[in-house]
Amino acid sequence: MPLTLAFLVFFVLPFLGGLFLSFTEFTTVEDASFVGIGNYVKAFSTDSGFINALIFTVKFTVVSVISVNVLAFLLALLLTKPLKGVNFFRTVFFMPNLIGGIVLGYIWNVIINGVLSYFGVDITFSADYGFWGLVILMNWQMIGYMMIIYIAGLQSVDRGLIEAAHIDGASHMKALFHVTIPSLMPSVTICTFLTLTNSFKLFDQNLALTGGAPGRETSMLALDIYDTFYGRIGWQGVGQAKAVVFFVIVATVALLQLYLTRSKEVEV
Repeated sequence: MPLTLAFLVFFVLPFLGGLFLSFTEFTTVEDASFVGIGNYVKAFSTDSGFINALIFTVKFTVVSVISVNVLAFLLALLLTKPLKGVNFFRTVFFMPNLIGGIVLGYIWNVIINGVLSYFGVDITFSADYGFWGLVILMNWQMIGYMMIIYIAGLQSVDRGLIEAAHIDGASHMKALFHVTIPSLMPSVTICTFLTLTNSFKLFDQNLALTGGAPGRETSMLALDIYDTFYGRIGWQGVGQAKAVVFFVIVATVALLQLYLTRSKEVEV
């Protein structure tokens, strides 16, 4: 009962309140006036930045989910071998995940701008620089965490199945793709879900690394919602409407991903 009450008070009620406010024009909760779906229409028709942020976020998410999971899996394969210093390297690769996102953003802002300064530009010179800077930051932060999950999955794979595959004449690559990876589908489900949702919801790293520059071209959805709500007078209702759309998109994509990857687990 205490957990249920806490869930209702701190999640369900604020969510319903936010949903109601997305249909109103307001500066405070007390002066909200109902405007119907006007805020949603305004978000998609008047504010082109929201569509640009959505496209930018989708591109970033696709690249990040693939790169983080592939590199984390390759590292996990390497660090489950009988090598010296395995535990040390596992710790080193995991440590970036312990650093706060805003700090990571400023660290990588200094590093990337230090490199780009040799060419007379900085990360805000082009949206492409900001995009790949965010991808690098996301990989550096998340790979170690995903690697630990994949290592746990690899260590639970039945070695007898792999040995049986080799006895039947399967090469190491065939055993990897037909035995090891199918057995890892629970880990793939978890890692894909975490990277997918974290990529979509990225905010503090985006704020610290590029701040949306140049010209809001590198603003992701969370940062665009923040700028709309707190940076534009009279647009609080539109910002709330964007937040509701954002929630629906993330929830839909995440549930679809869980359904697809869990169906593969059933097949295995």
